[in-house]
Amino acid sequence: MSEAVLSVSSLNFYIKSLFDGDIHLQTVFLRGEISNLTNHYRSGHLYLSLKDEKSSVRAVMFSKSAVRLKFQPENGMDVIVRGRVSVYEATGQYQIYIDDMQPAGAGALNLAFEHLKEKLSKEGLFDETHKKPLPRYPSRIAVITSPTGAAVHDITKIINHRYPIAEIIICPVLVQGDEAPEQLSQALDRVNYLACADLAIIGRGGGSAEDLWAFNDERVVRAVYRSVVPVISAVGHETDFTLCDFAADVRASTPSAAAELAVPLLSDMLCEMEALHSELTSAVKAKLHAERHHLDSLSGERLINKPLENIKSNIKQVEVLAYRLNSEYKNLILCKNNKLMPLISRLDSLSPLGIISRGYAVVQSGGRLIQSASQVETGDDINVLLHDGRLLCKIMEKGGYAHE
Repeated sequence: MSEAVLSVSSLNFYIKSLFDGDIHLQTVFLRGEISNLTNHYRSGHLYLSLKDEKSSVRAVMFSKSAVRLKFQPENGMDVIVRGRVSVYEATGQYQIYIDDMQPAGAGALNLAFEHLKEKLSKEGLFDETHKKPLPRYPSRIAVITSPTGAAVHDITKIINHRYPIAEIIICPVLVQGDEAPEQLSQALDRVNYLACADLAIIGRGGGSAEDLWAFNDERVVRAVYRSVVPVISAVGHETDFTLCDFAADVRASTPSAAAELAVPLLSDMLCEMEALHSELTSAVKAKLHAERHHLDSLSGERLINKPLENIKSNIKQVEVLAYRLNSEYKNLILCKNNKLMPLISRLDSLSPLGIISRGYAVVQSGGRLIQSASQVETGDDINVLLHDGRLLCKIMEKGGYAHE
């Protein structure tokens, strides 16, 4: 065997160099149905197969390309891809490395719009219960848009004309391109963080679907949804709808319409104030007239015309009431005395002093009450209490009662 023996790696490298050197394989447009789709969420790479009725080919779309997709690829979806054909040396399998992909049927933007709309709607980001009312008289309004577009000019012009007392805070951002969604969402978050406005208008003037696409970005929609400050979405023309419109508290057909929704017409406010002033003046006059009529009716009464007579009459009533009160008091005292006297008499009859006054005496010795002759001895000193005084005595002799 005189031919050179190749390693597998050498063979795969040689075949890969043939693919990479073929100019016809450097940019290939291919149409097929997606199958075996695997989304590596950590890396962001997409691995799939493209097939038709007879054949299939492996494909990969790296994260730097996949991040630009405006729709969510799914198995069974008919797509057109652009990429290059090469060989994966580790397995020797040829595959297409996809740089761009879009649906073969409906437009990619429309499909992406519907997919994200359905997803966010299921999460409740478009629910009416989440909508906040707009402040009737905002003092500061944040306008999040391009500083050079027609939208910012229209908004500021109309607000200054309708409600010049409002302060306008311009938040300059890009409104299209890859960097626009991040700038739009960060600007609205900052307005909420600083609490620098009562109302926010986010939007731009008209354009193609691609031009307006930043307002369909999920980051912007979620920023509008979580905003504590009420948000008016004003993107494009009346027929243009973005996902930002659905999440906002109020959708305006144009930036000019947003300015009209944001503030009242100052001249209308002045007319309303004049009407209220007239109504209040009429009400005060009516009240004064009623009170004056009431005062006039009181002036004909005796209380107003003859106050001394009224005072004398009241004094007589007081004297009568005082006499009645004094009589009732005396009767009450007499009744209580009649009930109290028998009780006093009974209590007096039971009193030790009362018993002593009838000829009895109380005998004590050493502070003790003597009730029996056995409690003292001959020669002891005793105190004898009588009704009119006290006797100090000495026991000379003890004896008992004589019994017949």
